[in-house]
Amino acid sequence: MDEIAEIQNDLAHLARLASQESYEDVRLYVARLVRKYRRDHPEFADRLDQSLRRSQTRGTSATSLRRGLSGDPTQPIQPQPPVDSDSKLSLVKVFDDRNGLARPLLEEKLTAQIDSIIHERQQRLRLESHGIAPTKSAILVGPPGVGKTLSARWIASQLDKPLWVLDLTAVMSSLLGKTGNNLRAAMDYAKEHEAILLLDEIDAIAKRRSDDSDVGELKRLVTVILQEVDQWPNSGLLLSATNHPELVDPALWRRFDAVLTFENPDSSAVDAAIRRFLANDLDKFAPAIGTIAAAAAGQSLSDIERMILSLRRTALLHGADPVDLASSMAMQRIHTLDKTGQIDLAIALAKTGVYSHHEIHRVTGVARDTIRKHAGPSPRKGRGLK
Repeated sequence: MDEIAEIQNDLAHLARLASQESYEDVRLYVARLVRKYRRDHPEFADRLDQSLRRSQTRGTSATSLRRGLSGDPTQPIQPQPPVDSDSKLSLVKVFDDRNGLARPLLEEKLTAQIDSIIHERQQRLRLESHGIAPTKSAILVGPPGVGKTLSARWIASQLDKPLWVLDLTAVMSSLLGKTGNNLRAAMDYAKEHEAILLLDEIDAIAKRRSDDSDVGELKRLVTVILQEVDQWPNSGLLLSATNHPELVDPALWRRFDAVLTFENPDSSAVDAAIRRFLANDLDKFAPAIGTIAAAAAGQSLSDIERMILSLRRTALLHGADPVDLASSMAMQRIHTLDKTGQIDLAIALAKTGVYSHHEIHRVTGVARDTIRKHAGPSPRKGRGLK
């Protein structure tokens, strides 16, 4: 965004809050602007900060309004989330990644969709000035471990906000009608603070209303969510996530502005993930990356991360050879792979140059001619698969 246009948008938003007499929100937003412009426009930030210091709200000093969770006086204080009246549990969990978060490793089309939503949110006031609403709701669909929650956190971080996640364990109540009240309280709270709210595992509370196995209370929750999505304001972003799209009520799909489909990573994403997760041990494991990638076929990114962390721990604590470790891990997965996956793994092992084709054939069952065709001649003597 052009710098002048960005400042204009910030001032327009500030004026809107003032016109609504949302005086505490004005002070919170000014504190955010102080933090935002401190580095590139220190004089402007100091002038805002001085105004903030002179302000008072209901006898509460501006300094107390400006304290962040870490005590940093340049960060606005976080509003206290609503709680269940019986259990006293918070109805939302908070992920604050505004200090930085690595971009999720996703396929190109999905990355473009997410970037588009972020850009629209950043340009919200400009869109609204032309009578156009930005994307204000999206549902994230895909199996566990493919980056849905991480992507929601990434979106929030890029919009300089924390992510609030609806905590179903706190929202769900055995008391008739209480769950719906909790749900409305959490969503009203998010709307009031222009939050980015994630309804995780939405299939648990938004099941098809034709499902006769559910009690009337759960069916009423679907109606509550439908109404909330319809009425969600442009100032906030409502996200939902599900591992079981077939369970979600069809009426809900039509309410969301965008559907983001997550799948298990392709080969390029797997390779990038392995290199990222290896971190400082990348050079040590470099000869084994092909083997690790072949063994990781069909796994989610979270599974791959656990695999890499296990390899790094073992290498560090036991001084084991990284290639041996990767090979041993791969052999444990060989029978979970399809025929193509087994061939890819056999070729990857052969390309390390430390195992004979005979040894690889003995463990994988892949013909030596096939291995030789793709990996070249066999070394004279292998080291022996562990």
